Amino acid sequence: MNRIVAGVLVAIVLGTAAFLGVPWYAQNRAEREVEASFAQIRQNGATASHGKVVFDLWTRKLSIADVKIESATQPPASITLGSVTATGLSQPDQEHVTAASLEVSDVAMAAQIPGPSPLRLSYKLPQLVVKDYAGPVRFAAIPAGATLVETYRALVQQFAAISAASITVPRTTGTMEGGPSAGPAEFSYSGLSVDQIKAGRIGSYKLDELAFTMSPQQPAGKTDKMQGRITDIVHHDVDANAIVAALDPDAAKDDRTYRVYGRVTTGAYEVNSDSGVRMRMDGISADEFSVRPSRLQLPALIAALPASTAVQPTPEQTRELMDKIAGIYDGMALRNAEMRGLSIETPQGPIKLAALRFDLRDGKSDIAVEGFDGRSPNGPVKLGRFALKGFDLAGLMRLGSKYSPGTKPAPADAVVLFKLLDGIELKALTAPYKAGDKPVQIDNITLDWGQYVGPIPTRARLVAKMAGPLDPSNPALLPLLVAGIDTAAFDADLGLGWTESTGRFAVSPFKLEVSNLVAASANVSLAQVPRDVFTIDLQQATTAAAQIEAEGLDFSLRDLGAVDVLVANYARGHGIPRDAARKALIDSIKAIGAQMTAANIDAASAVDALSRFIEKPRQTLTLKLSPRAKVPAIQLAQLIAIDPQSALAQFKIEAQTAP
Repeated sequence: MNRIVAGVLVAIVLGTAAFLGVPWYAQNRAEREVEASFAQIRQNGATASHGKVVFDLWTRKLSIADVKIESATQPPASITLGSVTATGLSQPDQEHVTAASLEVSDVAMAAQIPGPSPLRLSYKLPQLVVKDYAGPVRFAAIPAGATLVETYRALVQQFAAISAASITVPRTTGTMEGGPSAGPAEFSYSGLSVDQIKAGRIGSYKLDELAFTMSPQQPAGKTDKMQGRITDIVHHDVDANAIVAALDPDAAKDDRTYRVYGRVTTGAYEVNSDSGVRMRMDGISADEFSVRPSRLQLPALIAALPASTAVQPTPEQTRELMDKIAGIYDGMALRNAEMRGLSIETPQGPIKLAALRFDLRDGKSDIAVEGFDGRSPNGPVKLGRFALKGFDLAGLMRLGSKYSPGTKPAPADAVVLFKLLDGIELKALTAPYKAGDKPVQIDNITLDWGQYVGPIPTRARLVAKMAGPLDPSNPALLPLLVAGIDTAAFDADLGLGWTESTGRFAVSPFKLEVSNLVAASANVSLAQVPRDVFTIDLQQATTAAAQIEAEGLDFSLRDLGAVDVLVANYARGHGIPRDAARKALIDSIKAIGAQMTAANIDAASAVDALSRFIEKPRQTLTLKLSPRAKVPAIQLAQLIAIDPQSALAQFKIEAQTAP
């Protein structure tokens, strides 16, 4: 019996010791693990300390107080944490740890960006909460002496090693001081939430509001305080692995395309200043942002950046750096970026813009401004749309890097400018011509070119429709003004193009209408146009042009009132009645035609047709010229300059007049 009692007592003592010893062991192990992690941080010269460590075995809750870390870099960066609390801790294997919840309180961060005007940044986060965290027990230490690229890439890789259901930060405040162009600034972030974090990807990133207050530097004696806010910032499908790929030392070999994030949207963006400027933007959006490491070449760009701004780079270094910066545009793609509903209140009056659109692919961008409404010194200006098509930002930067300030481009480079832009579009522009005058109105101007041979475009098209007041102070316009025409309207469609397979160069279409005056159309073509004529080498172009032949001309002219204006002006100038003026013009045409007919009998039909055109207004004159034999274009141009009648004799002429 005594043995049984003694055994029971021993079991109770051992059980009690185990009950008390296991929590002690767990607490001791937790302290060792935490200290080991901080020792790892200190390996690279940083300082890292912490306060009390508490681990509750039964609730699997770990708390660390008073965390302080300062980097070894100069100037140093620092971070302090009031406390770190992880609940629901577990270790599925030797390499990983999970937590149902991870909460950090009283976070403070500070850093300084060096330079001639150092920029000092600080942040404060009262609370940060992570749900369903999983990650490595310890992160790999960043080697001492790591470059900026290596450090950033390592940090992104460490982020890719964790997963979490969500990260929330209710509020963040910060300050910014120094820098080359801005005074002190304060900013705050509200309602930050990051969801679905796994393998370097983020399902969505949301920020309810970003607000800031800053005082930009002004001329001596002036101050201007600005306040602003932007709401409802949302990013979808963020992929940090794209940044890792772009920062890879072998990025130049990686020609794949990585999507950095999917659709991004924001709500209203507002800025107000003490000087009276008020700006509001209804929203911003973009469908996708992606990078191609082989073209972006970020490691090479960062390596090319000057180590100090105190040393002036050589022209060769500047060109190399500009070429690397241009590669950023080659290596990025931004689809359907849009800024909507911009309005600015200034002391000079309001400015409004319905939308600014931007699309970047393969170094070329489409840029469009829509719905502009503002004022000029002479009156209001309205614009429906202005667009640059296929604007080669990268090419422009590379071309500009070849010249120092004040240096003029070489003729060859001036031609290359054509390849930097595919076209221009202008719609619905209303602008004052002069104060108090009727405005100039442009319904549409579209100019496109392309199909290059070297730097020379061999295809172009201009479509334009516009109207504007005639200047009464211009004596040349007096006949029109006297005839009651105080506004000129133009409607044009002009195209030209070269077809290599046939060697034909044609001006087609050619349509031009001047309201209340004339409407003209034509087809002009040249044959045997060789490829070698499209060059900036004048000697080569002249030699190649010797092969070109004139192919023909079809021309149509419809009278919309020009004949009456011509007759009235002649009558006024000679002090005779209009009927007499009309007859005098016809007689003059016939007299000149008699001389032309002596050289080319076909000219008689043209003279008769032109006479009937003047005799009866509102008719259409058609003219067709067909070469009698091969007509070298260069010789024809020379004859036109010295002997127009002989030049005309090279062609068969058909002409007629019809209602």
